[in-house]
Amino acid sequence: MIKEVIVVEGRDDTVAVKRAVDADTIETGGSAINETTLRKIALAMERRGVIIFTDPDHAGERIRKIVASRVPGCKHAFLNEADATKGDDIGVENASPEAIREALSRVRSEVPFEADGGQNLIDWEDLIAAGLIVHPEASARRRFMGERLGIGYCNGKQFHKRLAIFRISREEFTAALAQLENERGE
Repeated sequence: MIKEVIVVEGRDDTVAVKRAVDADTIETGGSAINETTLRKIALAMERRGVIIFTDPDHAGERIRKIVASRVPGCKHAFLNEADATKGDDIGVENASPEAIREALSRVRSEVPFEADGGQNLIDWEDLIAAGLIVHPEASARRRFMGERLGIGYCNGKQFHKRLAIFRISREEFTAALAQLENERGE
């Protein structure tokens, strides 16, 4: 059984998670997350810890940000968009048990940016040099890197922030970039 309580968006997500792993969940009710639910999540964080596992879309990202800002110290699991897509629908409920287990095996913990004096391991210039921003294929490249690093897909500014928050090392970044370049024949 997973020790932490997994925060998901809805009932179908709970069903999908329980098909994959033995875990307890808290459902946010979608993007209309309320104070009562946030209090439940805070209590779960105090008692057992929390893993935020929302859909890889705009609404899921919004919920992730709300929960993480109100309940500091949460862990995060990210599902690849391709693994969560069925037709036009994107969501945890569409993922296979294997994809869910893979995402939960790559849980990332937040480390406050100030904990190390605010030093980034990967700086903005590294992102430019890697073609992750200011590049014609920056979006596709960030998607690949986000999947390999287990931090999900996001825009350039958020990607830079996640690299810092999840303390992605230069070695991890370089290895994922080498995979990207190898697969693309660069």
